[in-house]
Amino acid sequence: MALIAPSLLSADFLHLQRDCDMLNNSEADWFHL
Repeated sequence: MALIAPSLLSADFLHLQRDCDMLNNSEADWFHL
């Protein structure tokens, strides 16, 4: 089974809070800073 690990570098930095909230509500296994 593959792990999902989105990266903060792909976030929209003008809407960083929105993107972080989206990641927190997602089913991502890991989160790259």
